Amino acid sequence: MRQVKTYQGKNILVLGLGKSGFAVSKLLLELGAKLTLNDKADLSKNQKAQELEKLGVRIIGGRHPVELLHQESFAYLVKNPGIPYENSMVQEARKLNLPIITEPEIALSVSEAPYICVTGSNGKTTTVMLTQKILEHSLAKKGHHAYAVGNIGVPISEVVKKATKDDILVCETSSFQLLGVTDIDPKVAAIIDIYHNVHLDYHKTFANYVNAKLNVTRTQTSDHYFLANLDQKNIFEEEKKVTKAKLITFSENDRTADYFIADGYLQNQHEKIIKTADMKLPGIHNQQNALVASAIAQIMGATIGDIQAVLTSFAGAKHRLQYVMTLEGRKIYNDSKSTNIEAASVAIPSFEDPEVWIAGGLDRGFTFDSLVPLIKKHVKAVVLYGETRYLLADAARKAGIKNIVIENTLQEAVPRAYELTNPGDVLLFSPACASWDQFRTFEERGDYFVNFIKELKTK
Repeated sequence: MRQVKTYQGKNILVLGLGKSGFAVSKLLLELGAKLTLNDKADLSKNQKAQELEKLGVRIIGGRHPVELLHQESFAYLVKNPGIPYENSMVQEARKLNLPIITEPEIALSVSEAPYICVTGSNGKTTTVMLTQKILEHSLAKKGHHAYAVGNIGVPISEVVKKATKDDILVCETSSFQLLGVTDIDPKVAAIIDIYHNVHLDYHKTFANYVNAKLNVTRTQTSDHYFLANLDQKNIFEEEKKVTKAKLITFSENDRTADYFIADGYLQNQHEKIIKTADMKLPGIHNQQNALVASAIAQIMGATIGDIQAVLTSFAGAKHRLQYVMTLEGRKIYNDSKSTNIEAASVAIPSFEDPEVWIAGGLDRGFTFDSLVPLIKKHVKAVVLYGETRYLLADAARKAGIKNIVIENTLQEAVPRAYELTNPGDVLLFSPACASWDQFRTFEERGDYFVNFIKELKTK
């Protein structure tokens, strides 16, 4: 870890005690900062808060004391990425022109290891995992490592302390994190895709969302690389205006791109990388994820052998079109990360076999009409639950689906869906909605689904 002096002796307010808040607090202490941590939750019995307090952090829980920003002079406010900018503490900090940053900016500023940043509306976790596994396969030959960090669930602040200059960090970066980033310099940055109607409850407008994503390349230089999706023409034009890095393009079908898919292969302009039929992951969207991972890995020194070894064996990230099991001839997939319509739209056409589709969740005010053609082509029956069950049923009726089952909960939906399957079918759980009507997180929702499937297996 590089010993930077940026935060030494500075009075810093950390807002939010989650994984990243805890990890960045410990990192800032090592960098010589004086810390106050604030969370609206009661922290009196919180073990992490107690640990930080013993290390000298002032803990303020149970409310957001806006007056504190006037009583003390803070150099930075380090915001948990999930806290909205409408938060009273954040709004007051803005009025006072207090710099507001997020954990990745601090952690990456002290990284000895070169790092890669991957973002996008869909596919970033799978792409990060593939990239990390390919680079680990490559680096292990020399005794070094690649680490998957960031929005994937491992705070960057935890790993920068042990990652050396010969290792590589592969960082999943969300729009929430990137909105609070002002100065990062990834060796390689990639935007997989950007879709409408994603996180607009947080960013308010699509333009704001795009601008947050573009922060992944905004401060790159000509010594860096930026991977851009040639298929998203409007976004591509914006990316070209912003980036100063060497531009590497990828496409699902455009042969003029630097990396593309054609004739049943992932390819670049010089060679075929792997036959798509040999890949373990299903779906054209995963072919795109693998294409991006292959491009990043080759830039960072991996061989085609490294790429092929991983792509022929990696079966998927948890909750992202994750193969669960084959039960009495039915292939079952958990795609709980499908928290929006766009994610479901890439999951549904991933299979050639007939599908029984389970969907539902939080109602964000959208209709599901855009899914009608995909439902009509791929789905033979649907089982719907949660707040959006009737909206989804309307889309299913428009698609001509005769077998539409409506339940209240996921627990009720799973056995009903299984009853509608035959040997050779796919049982696909791809909710197309956020989980918050019945579950705290999409991970919790996915774990529930997998457990229900295991219960079916034992019956």
